[in-house]
Amino acid sequence: MTTAYLGPKGTFSEEAAIAWAGAEGDHIPMPSIPALVRAVESRETDDAVMPIENSIEGAISTTLDLLIHETNLNIQAEVVIPVRLCLIGLPGTSLDQIRTVTSHSNPLGQSRQFLERNLPGVTQVAAMSTAAAVQEVVDLGDPTRAAIGTRNAVEQIGGEILVSDIQDVATNVTRFVVVGFGEAAPTGDDKTSVAYTLPEDVPGSLYRSIRPIAEHKLQLTKLESRPSKSHLGNYVFLVDFLGHRSDPVVAEALREVEEQCTTFKIFGSYPRFPIESLVLGGSE
Repeated sequence: MTTAYLGPKGTFSEEAAIAWAGAEGDHIPMPSIPALVRAVESRETDDAVMPIENSIEGAISTTLDLLIHETNLNIQAEVVIPVRLCLIGLPGTSLDQIRTVTSHSNPLGQSRQFLERNLPGVTQVAAMSTAAAVQEVVDLGDPTRAAIGTRNAVEQIGGEILVSDIQDVATNVTRFVVVGFGEAAPTGDDKTSVAYTLPEDVPGSLYRSIRPIAEHKLQLTKLESRPSKSHLGNYVFLVDFLGHRSDPVVAEALREVEEQCTTFKIFGSYPRFPIESLVLGGSE
């Protein structure tokens, strides 16, 4: 089994691939989110792990747009990874030596309070990824530079963790979806994801589109929108709810939802990730 993930090594995406496919699986880094889809569609890999939303930053628009417009791959599973950030430098570096901190823009923002309290006035430099930031610090060998990255990056690349769990929100997580060919079998604890557009300038159309989910006593877990890319003011609505499309109640709800829509696409039904099982809050 081969699984593509958004590279390079040492990122949260690699952690998600390992959580999905196991440490002994064949994990293949890709340079971009569109490359993940191409790897599966070309049969280069069996599936791909794609980031789809962060509990702080919100939706990953590139992933949503690919699922909406550019691929018919199915969501087969979801994986949720805690965002635990570390300040990483050269071995023996002290905080008062650091003058520059580098990382991807999201971790920099997610560690703002730590940086303001502990490293006021340091220069912040954006990098392509957390792993690339750690690689830069290791390669330059400059004790005045540090990176914000993952424990996995230190194990893969090098450097030393100077401070652990510097994220401002202890419950910060990123949700990934696994995409591939075929449908996931029902487990009894599943989620279904759909996308659709509605008739324009029709009052109450959004309400009518989600009413069947409530009437069939299905739990709505997400509702959001993305621009349709056709013209300003036209949107694609994305809905997640609990249940598997093979269940007769869910199938009927989907049929009733589709009746209200101008376009309708099922991304897939797949096992719900038990997020309640995660240990959050920075515990080692």
